Amino acid sequence: MVIDEKMRWAAFWTLDKARGGHVRKYYDEIRDSFIHGTPADKTRKKIRDLILHAVKTTEFYKGYSAYSSLEELPVVNKDTFRNNYDAFVSSTYRDAKDNRIMCTSGSTGTPLSMVQNKDKIDHNTAAGIFLGAAGGYYIGMKQAFIRVWVNNVRKSRLQQTAENSLMMDSSKLDGPAIEKMLDVMHRQRVKCLVGYSSALGEISRYIDENDVDTSKFCVTSIIPISESMPTVVRDALKRQFGCKVMAWYSNEENGIMGIQTPDSEAYHIDTESYYYEILKLDSDEPAEDGELGRVVITDLYNYAFPILRYDNGDLAVAHHAENGGRVKLYLTELYGRRSDTIYDCNGNALTPYVITNNMWDVKGVKQFRFIQEDVKKYTLWLNGDENLIDKELILDRIKPYFGREAEITIEMIDEIPVLNSGKRKYIENRCEKYIR
Repeated sequence: MVIDEKMRWAAFWTLDKARGGHVRKYYDEIRDSFIHGTPADKTRKKIRDLILHAVKTTEFYKGYSAYSSLEELPVVNKDTFRNNYDAFVSSTYRDAKDNRIMCTSGSTGTPLSMVQNKDKIDHNTAAGIFLGAAGGYYIGMKQAFIRVWVNNVRKSRLQQTAENSLMMDSSKLDGPAIEKMLDVMHRQRVKCLVGYSSALGEISRYIDENDVDTSKFCVTSIIPISESMPTVVRDALKRQFGCKVMAWYSNEENGIMGIQTPDSEAYHIDTESYYYEILKLDSDEPAEDGELGRVVITDLYNYAFPILRYDNGDLAVAHHAENGGRVKLYLTELYGRRSDTIYDCNGNALTPYVITNNMWDVKGVKQFRFIQEDVKKYTLWLNGDENLIDKELILDRIKPYFGREAEITIEMIDEIPVLNSGKRKYIENRCEKYIR
């Protein structure tokens, strides 16, 4: 870090110390758990305390015993929260002046607002700082945040100056827009890029297609968010900027919950802050390590809106590493939303990378979306130069993953729409058998 970055880093921790050092305390705890694993007995106590609090202070859980085990509580989802919002809010924190409201992006439905208490806010800050540092970003470094900047997340000029950050809007990603972004990154000596995976992918594609010289850029860290990044794009960004590319696993309602390991696609989860269950696809029974299942989260620090056994809609394969009563959790494969998971003709789930990794270098393709229409019927939307696109090459690459009986139709369309949040969806499952 250069002098002004070191000053910002030191100033943040000095201010935190003056306020009681809560963020530093949580930072050290998260760091210790990340390195050594989280003590299982400590996690069990946090869960017991949270259940007791939820039973005593919320309408939703008041009918349960204060001594219920976690497994005796229901699995909930966003619809449960929307339909019973007030019943989840703790009477202890309902009118607390230092609460804050977080809103989901609404990518696949109506946005959801969720309240967080001050202790949860401090813990999220600590996790963001630690998991940022794990990805090569430190407080004070010049950062460009690339996303769609709607009103509820926009930052003032004063806030951007204080954070040494830039807002870059990804709502438009044509050639001139990306050229302008790259010019600003270069002139402003940006060191860290944080942004939607799809937006970073478009920037990477532009760099290669236009032979952009990135040797004079100052970027030392890239952190993709919100969407899975194809391996080929991650590798391309590493090559283009000569730095590590490690995605966060995060959402608005909980926070930053994990980060990719440097040398694999696996995510190391923050088990100090969250307890994860991976449950079977068709029941609430635990999935085995190595088995694809539903991600179910218990947020150990949100007491204003207790989040116990929250099915966030993602599918993943987990691996637990235990040593001396301490546990580390890795999501070795992250499939994203259940509606974004596709299946072969025999009903076997496929990683989205079988599509994204095989599509990224196809000449003439600007945008694509792969849709599972039925058990054996699929559609691939393409936007680009039809004269350059080798459709037979695409089918030769992807059809073997789905089986001989797979019917894959390619359709050329003028524009593939982004989601309400500004994210771009590469995979979609419309088959009733799998999404109901």
